[in-house]
Amino acid sequence: MQNYSDGLPELLDVLPPAIRERIQESEVDNLIEIVLDYGRPAECRFYDSTIRWDDFVVDSSDIDYVVKSIGQFGGDNRAGIERTLHRISCIRSRREKIIGLTCRVGRAIDGTIDIIDDIVRSERSILLLGKPGVGKTTKLREVARVLADEVKKRVVIIDTSSEIGGDGDIPHPAIGNARRMQVPSPEKQHGVMIEAVENHMPEVIVIDEIGNEAEALAARTIAERGVQLIATAHGGTLENLMLNPSLADLIGGIQTVTLSDDEARRRGTQKTVLERKSPPTFDVVIELVDYNKLAVHHDVQKTVDLVLRGIQPKPEVRVRTSPGEVEVVQQEETPEIEEPGFNERFPSLVSSKPEKPGDKKRSRDGDKVVKVFPYGIARTRLERAIRERKAPALITNDIKQADAVIAIRSSQQHKSAKMRDLPRGLPTYVVKSNTFTQIAGALDDVLKGKGRDKDAESEAIEEARFAVEQVLSTGSPVELTPRDARTRKLQFQVIEAKRLAAESVGTDPKRRIRVLPNRL
Repeated sequence: MQNYSDGLPELLDVLPPAIRERIQESEVDNLIEIVLDYGRPAECRFYDSTIRWDDFVVDSSDIDYVVKSIGQFGGDNRAGIERTLHRISCIRSRREKIIGLTCRVGRAIDGTIDIIDDIVRSERSILLLGKPGVGKTTKLREVARVLADEVKKRVVIIDTSSEIGGDGDIPHPAIGNARRMQVPSPEKQHGVMIEAVENHMPEVIVIDEIGNEAEALAARTIAERGVQLIATAHGGTLENLMLNPSLADLIGGIQTVTLSDDEARRRGTQKTVLERKSPPTFDVVIELVDYNKLAVHHDVQKTVDLVLRGIQPKPEVRVRTSPGEVEVVQQEETPEIEEPGFNERFPSLVSSKPEKPGDKKRSRDGDKVVKVFPYGIARTRLERAIRERKAPALITNDIKQADAVIAIRSSQQHKSAKMRDLPRGLPTYVVKSNTFTQIAGALDDVLKGKGRDKDAESEAIEEARFAVEQVLSTGSPVELTPRDARTRKLQFQVIEAKRLAAESVGTDPKRRIRVLPNRL
């Protein structure tokens, strides 16, 4: 690997002399950041450690020294040092006074994309995902140089914070012959992206940090014009991107579709499903796990479709070994959804198939399969919990076939006929919020049959308390779930303790309590 001049002397020159001297006594080759916060000790961060100088407390003069030595801060509160790749970000008080600085060392290293060189040269659009600090921008910078100098492409870089090409009017030599368009302020990035295509005839556009819906739409417009896109976005995995409504369009967007009865039966799914809305903007998604390890989704379109059908993606995993060689430690698996035997290999996809009355399915180990009816919870998260636990459970759309119900607590506020008519004795597990952790925990309780008698009483008391809160806030009566006489007595006690009136309505087994807004 060839190292360009890292411009570290230029960064040290803008720091207060006392801090500069301390840093020079350290291993500056591994330096990542210098942190200066008003009224707190200065910090120096390295790849594997952090030094905190408790005897050196930063004051306003130290911060002013740095600010006067660098260029102006932009709308994103970032500044740079001309002809270097360093980034200095500021923290402001409510009065807009600068009270903190993060001075990040920027380095250009030749050879960092050897692990994805074949993908970069494939002319496909690539999206790099990863948390801050895993080398997204460093790789992006070398991608621009390789495509411009070695592949001889017309490359234009959209440089919002001057991180790719450095600060100043003349870009850093690390980008080679690639051209650089600077963005005056972050909110104008999407406009500059379109301008680059319309005015400068690029074959490749390189973008750092696509972060909002407007930029995602601009990226789609560029891709539709046949330009190769290389970009980064914050997010750990492709699945995280799918859950981000602002950026989901980068991988095709997600929409709800209602299937016909025949199509739902053929697919072995419920009638309302999630599907990809359009072709993905990017052909390949690369998840940067760390500097020397990444996961590659070579066919984003197929991977997204599989995720929406409940299949956990298995990407290709590449690592750079200590001798500097690239090794594929896991091959990508993207099965065809329509291929023979798919439903048998991936049973979570057929978990909601219509079932015949009395059908007692069993798991492979002989245990009875538990049929779960989801009410108001995210079905896809319940499917994921079943899949990850390899649980002997199926999701059913017929409450009469259910062995248990998992419901969201807010469903207690507005009782539907379906919830009021639950079969007597059917275990109902209530989750407080529609999160994967809550749903997975409820599934574990279903499988264990954990303490249902005690849980039923606790649930009934909690339901009564929740109903009281609703009556007090809305002034309207609220009906509770049908309960046996003993449990209704407990609920009456909760309601009377709040000095509200209540009455029993209906006949067994559907006899239930109605909480009234009248005061006792």
